[in-house]
Amino acid sequence: MQEYLAPLMFGSLILFLLIGYPVAFALSAVGLLFGWIGIEYGLLSPALLQALPRQVYDIMKNDTLLAVPFFTFMGLILERSGMAEDMLQTIGQLFGRVRGGIAYAVIFVGALLAATTGVVAASVISMGLISLPVMLRNGYDKRVASGVIAASGTLAQIIPPSIVLIVLADQLGTSVGDMYAGALLPGLLLTGLYGLYVFGLSLLRPDSVPALPPEARTLTGGKLARQVLVSLLPPLLLIFLVLGTIAFVPHYKDGQWVLEGIATPTEAGAMGAVGALLLAMLRGRLKLSLLRQAMDSTLKLTTFVMFILIGARVFRIAFLGVNGDQWVESWLTALPGGVIGFLLAVNLLVFVLAFFLDFFEISFILVPLLAPVAHKLGIDLVWFGVLLGLNMQTSFMHPPFGFALFYLRSVAPPEVKSRDIYWGAVPFVLIQIAMIGIVLAFPQLVSAHKPAAATAAVSEIQVMPAASDNPDDAVQLLEQLSQQPHESQP
Repeated sequence: MQEYLAPLMFGSLILFLLIGYPVAFALSAVGLLFGWIGIEYGLLSPALLQALPRQVYDIMKNDTLLAVPFFTFMGLILERSGMAEDMLQTIGQLFGRVRGGIAYAVIFVGALLAATTGVVAASVISMGLISLPVMLRNGYDKRVASGVIAASGTLAQIIPPSIVLIVLADQLGTSVGDMYAGALLPGLLLTGLYGLYVFGLSLLRPDSVPALPPEARTLTGGKLARQVLVSLLPPLLLIFLVLGTIAFVPHYKDGQWVLEGIATPTEAGAMGAVGALLLAMLRGRLKLSLLRQAMDSTLKLTTFVMFILIGARVFRIAFLGVNGDQWVESWLTALPGGVIGFLLAVNLLVFVLAFFLDFFEISFILVPLLAPVAHKLGIDLVWFGVLLGLNMQTSFMHPPFGFALFYLRSVAPPEVKSRDIYWGAVPFVLIQIAMIGIVLAFPQLVSAHKPAAATAAVSEIQVMPAASDNPDDAVQLLEQLSQQPHESQP
């Protein structure tokens, strides 16, 4: 019976999630249910579940996870203080003479919002409210306009300081600074591919992305230059301070200059939150109502993440007890094609699961099962994390369940139908898939900031050893895992 508990447990979890049961409670319920079954039939030791309090405490003392509320709060303050609207209007004027100018502005501002907010919902909703009516009013194709806005909003998934990258780094046991540095170039390249697609449309279908008419270009010359500086300088300065302190401050180490940063993600997040408050204050928009809304939304998202993480630990304890890690490892390492076969299978699995699960669920459920296998195959876990982040980014764009599509639908005018939003997303999903292929083919895109080979970081990762048939070994393993310090320094 013990041989079938692991696949039954994993299948039961997927079933609970598909019927719409809350993720955190589904994880906990399945973990406790199968833990009880194992104990009842004498397959597991009752001491197994006694490791749960220490696992919960391990979550509570993890400093890295403090970056989640800090960056969320920073993003909400900046978005609700009107920064997105100012940037979008200014950049739209800057590119207004060019075909597809507003689309370029949306992509450019989407990348900046991604780097300052890290929250997809905030980016998509703000740009949908601001730019979609303007694009439609100036003759943009409804599908093109919808696709550009939704895709640009999802850049918050992969461009630092993405919350997704923080979660992935925590689950993989890698440095957040390395994850940020590794994701920056692929994120910027993906932004460039979006722009290239718009450029292609301007050549092949110019009527779908027209330029702004002369009467709509209200800013010119020195006035436009001053507005560009006022709108862009503050967020760019904040990006430099936040990302620079985490990953891009050069310092001398082991006989050579490296980019590892000087601050932890938590410290940089706190600095970013303070910076956002100062920017809002300087703009005269820091009101008590804005502060209360941002704090309320931050609390909700942080609580959501923490409860999923606690549920994932409950599930993990029982899954280890039934040798689930051994089952996953034997299944994945048996795939034909070695490393390539593993990577193709994992990316296909994540792509399919992203139709039904969001990135938090995939990160907390699937990634801890994949990391030991990736390590055993000699895969750099930072590169692996960036690859998964790019793949999970498509979860926001999958018709018909993509969250970015729902966010845009909630603010789109009545003349934009759901089918327009869905069809508009398809080309950008294909671009994202192409970007995954590019990172697979050119791993140096992720490791370009490292002086050594991309695989050098693998030896520093502490990975869970293979499971045994003795239930007491699982208890000892959990005790060891609880005592391992989390990576908090870049």
